[in-house]
Amino acid sequence: MRAGADRRRGYPAGEARRERILAVALQEFAENGYRGASLARIAERAELSQAGLLHHFRSKEHLLTAVLDHRDELDLRRYDLGGVRTGADALGVLVDVVEHNSRVPGLVQLFTVITGEAVTADHPGHDWARRRYRRLRGEVTRALGRAVESGEFRAGTDPEAHADRLIAMMDGLQNQWLLDPDRVDMAAVFRGYVDDLVALLRP
Repeated sequence: MRAGADRRRGYPAGEARRERILAVALQEFAENGYRGASLARIAERAELSQAGLLHHFRSKEHLLTAVLDHRDELDLRRYDLGGVRTGADALGVLVDVVEHNSRVPGLVQLFTVITGEAVTADHPGHDWARRRYRRLRGEVTRALGRAVESGEFRAGTDPEAHADRLIAMMDGLQNQWLLDPDRVDMAAVFRGYVDDLVALLRP
């Protein structure tokens, strides 16, 4: 009975330690990329021994996967376009995401660094990046397609082509903003692009 109680008391502490490791690893991967990141440095920053770190995450690749999975969970909630009523609302969700990203530069830097590295097929984040783009492209394409079918956007609109352009705009702005945040207002530029696009696509 006592041992079970101890385990129950220890579980939240273990979860808190795991969350701490993920937060530190996110920062390390964002600053140095996957190949430049160091398990020893992550352990030191998380105030653990390297053996203690490997108790929670058995390898550097496993740790990266856990960090990316955590980001995916956040993205799935933010990029939920299935319940929106109109095409303009769907594009408004993307504007909200960009505005949110402007407040979390560490996450944006992680995404930019990892996806840049992940273009090589042997990178452990390669499959994650490809799945993410396919999912996002599909979500945006379906939302725009529903707007065309309902008559909100004009007939002849190519939903997939506009989805590709929207994603390219988001990622390109993120790169410019990370390099020169004082000059580039990522949220304002993207909001203006979406406003122009909605005006263009109206019948």
